[in-house]
Amino acid sequence: QMMDWQHLLSLRKQGDTQTRSRQEEDPTRLSYDVDYDRIVFSGAFRSLQDKTQVIPLSGSGFVHTRLTHSMEVSVVGRSLGRAIGAKILQKYPYLQQLGYQMNDFGTIVASAALAHDIGNPPFGHSGEKAIGDFFRYHEGSVLKGQLSDREYADLCNFEGNANGFKILTESRAGVQGGLRLTYATLGTFIKYPKESLPIKPSAAVYDKKYNIFQSDKAFFHEVAQELSLLPIGEGDERRYVRHPLAFLVEAADDICYTLIDFEDGINLGWIPEDNALEYLIQLIRGSRIKPENITQKYYQLTHRQDRVAYLRALSIGTLIGEAVTLFEENEESLLRGEMTTSLLEKSRYKNQIKDIIDLSVANIYQSPQVVEKELAGYAILQHLLRVYFTAVYHKWHGNTSSYDHIILKTIPTRYLQEQEGLYEQILAVTCYVASLTDTQTTKLHSKLNGIL
Repeated sequence: QMMDWQHLLSLRKQGDTQTRSRQEEDPTRLSYDVDYDRIVFSGAFRSLQDKTQVIPLSGSGFVHTRLTHSMEVSVVGRSLGRAIGAKILQKYPYLQQLGYQMNDFGTIVASAALAHDIGNPPFGHSGEKAIGDFFRYHEGSVLKGQLSDREYADLCNFEGNANGFKILTESRAGVQGGLRLTYATLGTFIKYPKESLPIKPSAAVYDKKYNIFQSDKAFFHEVAQELSLLPIGEGDERRYVRHPLAFLVEAADDICYTLIDFEDGINLGWIPEDNALEYLIQLIRGSRIKPENITQKYYQLTHRQDRVAYLRALSIGTLIGEAVTLFEENEESLLRGEMTTSLLEKSRYKNQIKDIIDLSVANIYQSPQVVEKELAGYAILQHLLRVYFTAVYHKWHGNTSSYDHIILKTIPTRYLQEQEGLYEQILAVTCYVASLTDTQTTKLHSKLNGIL
């Protein structure tokens, strides 16, 4: 059983009554381009400029935010997609007859990559943990038994990826289907095509986390079927293998965060520059430029930032080439859903990548500045969730205090529509907290603590 590229590139959008064909697309602005533009103009994307990537947004002006990180991943994703697109069109000429072009693949991957962190809460991964812990161990645990197992698991293992799918696809008054992206882009965006339970049903990379809240599962199954994603399991247990292009989004993300966090660390002086040369030299050897020319150019650059940027650029080039080769070699096993690791897991540079990440973990992710930010973020999110959760929970059970009334007024109406169940209301208010930026969260925390 194999997936086929024609379905995987589906131009369908939520609510379509007619089939969209590639030949009839407006060549100046394809539906895939519209996807990209809609993500760029969305409020959720804009708010990433004030969300931590790893290093806190302190006085160090040049570190990456979630926004710049997402843009860089998108740029790398576009290169990967185009290179793969050229090869796929060569291999399957029927796609050319249907009107598909190399750049289509680039734009689909670039759009999905641009949105890959759009659902992330403030304060990075510690923000996700803080939300999950609130429902597992703290006040939110009263919900256990009041919700279905999966609904409760959505909250206890709150997942930025699932929140991202919700943001991109959720209908609200007058806005049918959220951003109404093509199914090709949505499929490429979904790294973990499953619901929150069962947790890690296999060791495959696409089963590691989940991408779909209970509130969005009907539409998710529709997207998966339209794209011809291969199902795993039956009935209620059904999940799917990953869209092949989702492996490229993952590779672009892996390439960027491996090399760019490392670069930030060197520019901040947290990692010695000598390490850069030592660690990146293996990757640079894989580039098309002669090693002696590289060394010569490196020593001609007088500013550290330029030297490190030069090495980083060559390294990205090498890993892009590597990911393209690996995709091409494994294309048929990707279509059969047999690929169970990330692309770069198979790379000959796997050890070098691991060394760089280990160094970043020691010098950056575990640095006092980052840890302090995570601790503060954790405490702040616990507090906000307590306040908002309590208000919604009391209202649901019909014992709203006057404080709860005031709190409910501060939640944007689009997060709390009247008719929904307890799960939907709690998830909505949790997604509201997750939508806040680092600064908004900190300010709100102060206000609720009575500090004006």
